[in-house]
Amino acid sequence: MKFAKLGALAGAAVLTLASATSALAQQTLKWAHVYEEGSGYHQVALWAAEQIAERTDGRVDVQVFPASSLGKEVEINEGLGIGAVDIIYTGPSFVERYYGPIAISDYPFIMRGYDHWKNYRDSDLFAELSDGYKDATGHTVMGLVYYGQRHVTSNFPITQPSDMEGLKIRVPNSPVMLMFPNAVGANPTPMAFSEVYLALQQGVVDAQENPLPTIQFKKFYEVQSNINLTGHILNSLLIIVSDSAMSRLGDDAAIVEEVLEEAAARVSQEIYDSEQSLVAWFRDQGINVNEIDKEPFQNAVKPMLTDTSKVPYELDHFERLQGL
Repeated sequence: MKFAKLGALAGAAVLTLASATSALAQQTLKWAHVYEEGSGYHQVALWAAEQIAERTDGRVDVQVFPASSLGKEVEINEGLGIGAVDIIYTGPSFVERYYGPIAISDYPFIMRGYDHWKNYRDSDLFAELSDGYKDATGHTVMGLVYYGQRHVTSNFPITQPSDMEGLKIRVPNSPVMLMFPNAVGANPTPMAFSEVYLALQQGVVDAQENPLPTIQFKKFYEVQSNINLTGHILNSLLIIVSDSAMSRLGDDAAIVEEVLEEAAARVSQEIYDSEQSLVAWFRDQGINVNEIDKEPFQNAVKPMLTDTSKVPYELDHFERLQGL
């Protein structure tokens, strides 16, 4: 009888171990974002999901949900904290709500170009700001993604700040995105990304601003006749993994981090490369692409960038970024 009991206990232990191993093998992570299935961001997320499955021998299954299918940008940020999503692409400007200084890279005319952006991505400053965000939320920044230079589209040429006075322009629903239009006297109108095409088509707003690859894959050029190369923001995305997801991954967390860093670098280069050829592509479509003198636009914004009552970062952050 004693041996039977011992055997039963041993069997139960084996079943418990097997159950725990099975549970570990079946970790599922939801990756949510607001971009279309045809975008480079989504395609690289699918690539990352395949790589994670392969490198973890199937222990981690990443399911990718594009085009706001699990919520708009504000909602998926909130979803990290309640376990509704595990991984997101999101703009630093949306993360500003949780830890202000990490939004510095998205402020107008603060980045000088792609090389400056790469220096920031690889800098101690970005590492410190990522740690600050983790201290504030518990979530982990896995990588910085190049989103491109944002330009204003409209149905008439915009070549100087006065052309934007009173212009009803859609912007993302984040504080940093209000600075540029406010500085030039426009009327910024926050709106979810998924609603922009219809709003332009119906005249709810007069203009919007996004990088060239986004203008292409969202087909904004179908409902706007002019692309004005303001380049007012060199935009980024963050890849963020929730605290709860990281705690479930165990040793596989390092593999997930490695793949997501590779994914960030891969899609960043793809977006930059596509940006270089798109001016000619848009002109081939009959769109007016207007080169402009950026200096008057920069001068309108410049005083705000070092006014600590208007920005969420410290002057030290600003000076270190400019020094990179």
